[in-house]
Amino acid sequence: MTDTAAATATTGSNPSFTELVDGVRETFNSGRTRPMAWRRRQLEGLIKMMKVHEQEFVDAIISDLGRPVLEAFSADIGHARLQIKYVLKHFEQWARTEKVNPGLLSQPGTAEIIKEPLGVALIIAPWNYPVQLLLEPMAAALAAGNAVVAKPSELSPASASVLSRLIPQYLDNDAVVVVEGGVPETTALLEEQFDHIFFTGSTNVGKVVMTAAAKHLTPVTLELGGKSPTIIAKDADLQIAARRVVWAKFMNAGQTCIAPDYVLVDDSVKDRFVDLVTAAVRDFFGADPKSSPDLGRIVSPRHLDRLVGLVAGGGGTTVIGGEHDRDTKFVAPTVIVDPDLDSSLMTEEIFGPVLPIVSVSSIDDAIAFVNARPKPLALYIFTQSNSTADLVLARTSSGGACVNHAVVHILPDHLPFGGVGPSGMGAYHGRSGFDAFSHHKSVVRKKTRPDMPLLYAPYGGWKEKLVRFVFR
Repeated sequence: MTDTAAATATTGSNPSFTELVDGVRETFNSGRTRPMAWRRRQLEGLIKMMKVHEQEFVDAIISDLGRPVLEAFSADIGHARLQIKYVLKHFEQWARTEKVNPGLLSQPGTAEIIKEPLGVALIIAPWNYPVQLLLEPMAAALAAGNAVVAKPSELSPASASVLSRLIPQYLDNDAVVVVEGGVPETTALLEEQFDHIFFTGSTNVGKVVMTAAAKHLTPVTLELGGKSPTIIAKDADLQIAARRVVWAKFMNAGQTCIAPDYVLVDDSVKDRFVDLVTAAVRDFFGADPKSSPDLGRIVSPRHLDRLVGLVAGGGGTTVIGGEHDRDTKFVAPTVIVDPDLDSSLMTEEIFGPVLPIVSVSSIDDAIAFVNARPKPLALYIFTQSNSTADLVLARTSSGGACVNHAVVHILPDHLPFGGVGPSGMGAYHGRSGFDAFSHHKSVVRKKTRPDMPLLYAPYGGWKEKLVRFVFR
């Protein structure tokens, strides 16, 4: 696997990837991926690739998702580039062996933690942020010294094609392989034995990945989803809350795993908040959102049909939006007030530009509502009271959270990003990503002298007394 063609694999209807994975594993076992210089070259290659081919990536994302240029660049290329630069700056420090206190029982001696690469990592990326969500975990895996098999999503074909063509030009072809294809290829890849599987996608497919990984006892990082709630307290700055929720919800046409899925708003401010939300939608996307250059499109007709069905069966009052065009994959920014809580709209992840707003009587009511449902990937609370924010954070569980904003907890390099419970397991970004693809190996080093007779039989007498004294 030394040329471009060999580093990008496609197969027929009954694919087998054993030879491909064995080849990548042979490279890893040779020790080639372990030196810091090799890791640095790969990270620098990713950064250079994104810089040189920035417009190709932007054009591909626009082709796949109809995003405005600003979103195509910032949410995929810009975000990934900054994250990889951060990893490049710090990975050698993270990789250093840590000396720790060996404790009394290991004296004389030393204790240390060695950061060991896991081996061959499989990264399965989604379609909604096709560049960012492939390259960021790939950078973490490479920084930790692993070899990588990468599977971009077939639902973002233009982006997958660019990634498959460019990655072999900038990275080590023997250690990094891109596999194109659909469900048969992904299913076949999951039959192979990897040392770590990193998957971003839906909870249902995450269960499939975890089941496949269990056959080989392969550790997994699952970046999943769920219904991320937004709570609007009665003391919130309603105008700011409305604009930030609308921005976060309708970015990428709502196809963001941490987008606000629904809003819980205090009864006393509901009408005012709804008015401000509809005003923000008109302000951002105009009277005719279909002609707005700032609104993305739905990834496929099938996903559009699903969204239309959610709206049709959701009940409640549609205060803005509701229009769609299957031919252009357009769904208008839609706001539905007080939908049927038992409908699919309120029980399934929406993943589109539809925002339900639900009335609650108090913060306690909102907390109970959230806790009666599966743990979400994110939670957002808008309030001017620190004690209210702290109460919500203390009494709910979510992968991440923001106070007085939404989705921006993905931005700080130092913060781990991940879910909890059905919204995911494991985390990445910054050092957390490096650690996700590393084994922390504990090592104790001893001298051959003195050789403690306490360890050896026969026991009893002074040995027992000394052991009891030490463990007192």
